[in-house]
Amino acid sequence: MFAIVDIETCGPKFAYQKGRIIDICILVHDGIQVVDKFSTLINPDCHIGSFYTSLSGITNEMVKDAPKFHEVAKDILNFTEGKLFVAHNSAFDYNFIKDEFSSLGFRFKRDTLCTVKLSRKLMPGKKSYSLGNLCESLGIVIHDRHRAEGDAVATAKLLDLLLMLKTQNPTYKTKSVSQIMTTRLDNIKKYILDKLPSSCGVYYFLNKQQQIIYIGKSVDMYARAISHFNSDLKKSKSMLNDLYNVDFVETGSELISLLLESEEIKKHKPQYNTARKKDVFTHCIDLTQREGVLSFKIVPFDESEYAFLSFTSYSSAREKLENWIDEKNLCLQYCGLTEEGSVCFNHQIKKCYGICAGQENIEDYNDRVKQLISMFSYDYPNFMIIDRGRTGEEKSIVLIRNHRYVGYGYIDESSQIMSIDDVDEYLVSKTSYPDADDIVKSWVRLKRREIVKF
Repeated sequence: MFAIVDIETCGPKFAYQKGRIIDICILVHDGIQVVDKFSTLINPDCHIGSFYTSLSGITNEMVKDAPKFHEVAKDILNFTEGKLFVAHNSAFDYNFIKDEFSSLGFRFKRDTLCTVKLSRKLMPGKKSYSLGNLCESLGIVIHDRHRAEGDAVATAKLLDLLLMLKTQNPTYKTKSVSQIMTTRLDNIKKYILDKLPSSCGVYYFLNKQQQIIYIGKSVDMYARAISHFNSDLKKSKSMLNDLYNVDFVETGSELISLLLESEEIKKHKPQYNTARKKDVFTHCIDLTQREGVLSFKIVPFDESEYAFLSFTSYSSAREKLENWIDEKNLCLQYCGLTEEGSVCFNHQIKKCYGICAGQENIEDYNDRVKQLISMFSYDYPNFMIIDRGRTGEEKSIVLIRNHRYVGYGYIDESSQIMSIDDVDEYLVSKTSYPDADDIVKSWVRLKRREIVKF
């Protein structure tokens, strides 16, 4: 069964520029003929500009008393349910309708067939595959051009012709129209999207050998997967050519999805992931105090006494420290970048206020360092972040002990945690890389969630 659809709109892409549907027609086709019809004008709840009136002939007065989209949404669902969504340039009609449903909080999902693409397959070599030009070349008369019902009827006649041509084509006659139009990527896309839920978690793209080739995370794994298939990036297209299967882990919590993604990328080092692959941290910026002055120093990771931030290379640590020096007018000597006891070069060019020359008050200098410390430190040494769980009956927890990320887990709504030691039994992951703290700190600064201090 086919649902042949045509719409008219009062603007371009609904999702971005507020164009709305003003006319819709759905013809139900059983493979032989049209057996049912739904057709109506729609009040778009916005002004129809003169350009769109001249195109379709639909005026603001004509739609004034017409139903609004939400009033006909159930009819659209019923007339398209269980049928192949057919349209000439189906992406336009389908995405417009999908976005209208999305604005109502509903996900519209149908398999589609584009008569433009099917025409190119069964009638190659045409000068133009626009509905008007194609129908004219085939002797199909369109009544009420650029009205939904007129164009839908013409599309139905075109489909009848295409179905007849299919039966005469030695390559395609034994295949369904869906099989003719379906590529390997289409099949993979449908398979992947059917498996992934619209929930928060981490997903794993696998190749034919079931090796992990990409790991991603999202608050909506289904929507994120769609973005991969819609991407024009060369890397994305290469990855899709290798894609064969998908697996996923629901986390409930966005923070846990960030932590798990980072941990899993380091563990598996997928081919198409670039960020957070390195699992060896070679250097740290240590925070110390020298003669009452809060001081930074880059040291090898194994020699760190108080690792303020950790890095996978000396150069990345140096870059971060130099940014702080420029941002807060810090002293090169008290950042370990020049000889102790000397007046630093930055003071000579007036970038350092002279803490190294005894010309700046220690408290003033330390205040600027403390501003950095507050940006990259936890507010409390021991605490637990409570966030959404995977179900309504549970909550997620992320534990910080002694200013360090320890792990994450889940508790029932009714669970009572009396001390920090009680949390350990609920943790499902205790793998901790130094950059996990960066993830938690960044997330805590941006999000407001329940925090339990110990």
